[in-house]
Amino acid sequence: MTQVKHIVFDIGMVLIHYDPDAAFRDIIPDATERKWFFDNVCTHDWNIEQDRGRNWAEAEALLIADFPDREHHIRAFRRNWHMMVPHSIDGSVEIMRKLIADGQDVTMLTNFASDTLREAWERYPFLTESRGVTISGDVGLLKPDKAIYDHHVATFGLEPSATLFIDDSPKNVAGAQAAGWQSIRFIDPETLKSDLGNLGIRV
Repeated sequence: MTQVKHIVFDIGMVLIHYDPDAAFRDIIPDATERKWFFDNVCTHDWNIEQDRGRNWAEAEALLIADFPDREHHIRAFRRNWHMMVPHSIDGSVEIMRKLIADGQDVTMLTNFASDTLREAWERYPFLTESRGVTISGDVGLLKPDKAIYDHHVATFGLEPSATLFIDDSPKNVAGAQAAGWQSIRFIDPETLKSDLGNLGIRV
């Protein structure tokens, strides 16, 4: 296996917590109704298009046309987004900062809407401490498509076989591998520390 020269972090559920349910517990108190709302209205497939670059006004209008009685709830998704990212995953942040301090080449690659990531930067300044970040909403590409990994390589001058990707999603981990990267699935900070150690990277 090629020695790791570049380390790339995902953001959501690796460096910061993400839980859409947290923003709706007061708005839709009934858990069954709340699940129905996320399964049928503000779905994952709908939200991922904002990560691809669709603006929120268009996204909301599409849903309101189909669910006019849910307009308040639909608009609450963006309005209350800050409640969906309530805290950092401190152990992971500590690992990332140690890697940077040790001289490792650290960047980030994330599926994230352009505006909400910049909001997250203000709340979590450590998200700006790596050499740079590829934001899906800025480039119009999504993990696990190979194109976004290739874009990241070209942007930051990485050697794919010497690049290690850390992501919580099995599909995104597999996507990185298909692009010629090394990758590990993030479980928790302690497991990440162990996985890095197995690759000869001490933190």
